[in-house]
This record gives sequence, C-alpha cells and structure tokens, in this order.
Amino acid sequence: MGHLVNAKEEIYQALAERLSKTPEGAPVNEHLMAILHRLYTESEAMVGSKFPLLPMPLAKISTLTGIEEQQLKAILDGMSDKGLVLDIPRKDTYYYMLAPVIVGFFEYTFMRTGDQLNFKELAELFENYFHSDGVAQEIAGLDTKMMRSLVYESVIPLAVETEVLSYERATEIIRQAGGGAITTCACRHEATHLGTACEAPLDVCMSLGGAAEWIVRRGLGKAATVEELLQVLDRTQELGLVHLCDNVMNKPTYICSCCGCCCHVLRDINEQQVFATHPSNFIPALEPESCAACGICSDRCQIHAIAMSDQGNGVEIPVVNEEVCIGCGICASVCPSGSLTMSRRDVLHIPPENLKEKSLRMATEKGRL
Repeated sequence: MGHLVNAKEEIYQALAERLSKTPEGAPVNEHLMAILHRLYTESEAMVGSKFPLLPMPLAKISTLTGIEEQQLKAILDGMSDKGLVLDIPRKDTYYYMLAPVIVGFFEYTFMRTGDQLNFKELAELFENYFHSDGVAQEIAGLDTKMMRSLVYESVIPLAVETEVLSYERATEIIRQAGGGAITTCACRHEATHLGTACEAPLDVCMSLGGAAEWIVRRGLGKAATVEELLQVLDRTQELGLVHLCDNVMNKPTYICSCCGCCCHVLRDINEQQVFATHPSNFIPALEPESCAACGICSDRCQIHAIAMSDQGNGVEIPVVNEEVCIGCGICASVCPSGSLTMSRRDVLHIPPENLKEKSLRMATEKGRL
C-alpha cells in the first residue's frame, strides 16, 4: 500500500514543481501541497504536471499525457470549470494553459461562491502559503512586477494632461477593451472566511477582453458594458480603493480595486515590504502653506506611505515616503485644501507591451529561460 501512497505523492509533487516553473513562480512547501491536494483530483494533478509552459492544443497535450483525446477533454473541461486550466479559443479550436497560482487559481477559486468548496479551510491554507518564507518575494517579481498601479484621473494635473498616455488611464483601458466582466474580489472573499474582511464591496473586480470572455463562459463573473465598468471605477474611487492593473501596455486583463487590509498585494507592502506592483508615474507633492494639517491623507492611505510629522513649529504636516508610495492618488483626491497634488515622476515606468513580453521578462529575470 505504501508504494501507492508514494506514487500519488509523486504526482502532486510533480504538479507543484511544474507550477513553480511559471514566470510568476510558486515556491513549493507543505502549504502549497495541501492546497493542491484539495483543488486537484489525482487525475487532474497528473495532467497538470505534464502541461507544457506554452498554451497547446488538445492533441499535443494528449501526446504528452498519453490520455486519449475524448477522455482528456473531459478532464480539461472539469479543470477549466474549477479555474485550474484556461481554455483559450483560437480560430476553430481551443488551446489549453495551466493556470498559475496567482494571478490564476487563487483568484478563480475565490471568485466562486456556493458550498462546493470548504472556503474557510482554503482561505487558511492560502493565507499560510502567501506568508511562507520567500513566497511573496518570488511571486512579486524582480525588475518586472506582476501588476502596476493606476492613478486617479481626477487628480492628474492639467499641465500634464496631454502627456498622459492611454495605458496610464483606467478609463481608456476600459474603453479600449470594449467592456468586460465584473467578478467577486478574491482577496476580500478570502478575508470573509478568515474573519478579517473590511466593509468594502465584493463585486468590484474587473476582467477585460478575452479574460472577461473566459470568466463569463466559466460562470465566474457577469458580463459588463463599458458604462457599467466605468460606474464601478467611480464607485471604488469614492470608497478610496487602489486601482491595480495587469502590468502590460496593451490589452490588460484586469483592474482590481484594492484595500490595504484584504488585498494580498497591498498587504504584502504593509506587512512584508514586498512590492508586486509598479508605482504609477505620479507622486504626491505638498504645498505646506495651504495645508490644513487635518491628517485625512495619512488616514486614507492604504499602504501607510504618508505620516504626519512635526516640522519644528508645533504643526504637523504630511510627509510622503517616496520609497513606499505607489502613486494611486487617493491622498490628493481627499485633500480638503488642495494642498496635496500629483506630479509626474522623474523616471517613468513603461510597462511590457503585452502579456507575452511580460512573461518573457519575468522568466528571464528569474533565470527560467
């Protein structure tokens, strides 16, 4: 009997090793293994362990796994329903890609609702995994980060309006996508099962383009028009949530609306000083003479990048930690006196052109190519 147990464990170990080879990475430890055992059946784990790094058609994966195509398609369809595999339409067929841990099956697991999963157990397992040594650092990326921050457009200075490109504007990203999908915020849903969720809404995460089509097809979200997505954008800005976007210039696949208490990316900044997002191309600038010293900007910053400091005259004014600030613009948007404004950074971040270039950069920087 022992050899059967060992064979099963070897299958899940091979799956974990395969996931660790993605550009985002996934350090293998006991927490990841526990997650995989709960999300993948043994047959799904075997298929996942043999997946190529690039999307492939059914026939190619059939050859790699030794499973007949009709049987394999049933397995892959089941994995796609669970968010473990992405089935991507190409011309008159589908290509299949193994979902990474993040952005991947963590999100797709917690976009789901209902009683088909033990969400509390999974929430605790993912929480332990993301706080394991080296996991956040690996997933965050090196020079090329997984995400990028978007500034609130209402605080972009008029003097630089004409310099701001479409990839820097959330509204333009949404319009160019032509609509998308609204999904449950995975991080906030996870936090509800940990008992740590804030009062921010769940239904505010946006998927775009082909990613949104897959989300809708797999029942993980509802289709949304451009106008509906813009309404979500306005709603989340009124709540002071941070907009994080896929770190690509063309056709980003998502825009998240994040809080510092639930979002893993912002929590990693707050708790581990690990940055998985590039800052926007803006930074707050203060006009001290008009500052009301109210402290609202400091209170509303989701990553504690602003602190009130006595400058020696008994009056506290906000001081921005530029090493931490991701340039979201929340502080400027809530400043009652208009003393905090956003200015252009000296060095601008130019994101990778598309998902392929982003993945290649991340993989190259980590020595995986």
